[in-house]
Amino acid sequence: MYATIRNYDGGSEWADALVEHEDDIRNVISAIDGFRAYYLIRTQEGPTTISVFDDEAGAEASTEAAADYVTHNLLDMSPASPRVRSGEVALSF
Repeated sequence: MYATIRNYDGGSEWADALVEHEDDIRNVISAIDGFRAYYLIRTQEGPTTISVFDDEAGAEASTEAAADYVTHNLLDMSPASPRVRSGEVALSF
């Protein structure tokens, strides 16, 4: 299992924009092979998203899909590119 974490700047407005586009984001991310879960976490700095997939290919595809979605649908609100980290899940319960 692999996970990708994206940390966005942009405060609550950016998190609100992602929530408003939940259906679109759900359709984009959940359509990727091996999808397991998606989480949006509100922080003071801006939202953090976590995408979980069966394999590394799915995790990488989610980063590309997220960037493409933001570029084509939320560019006017988009803060700087997110800090992205991906890796194998070492422990899960």
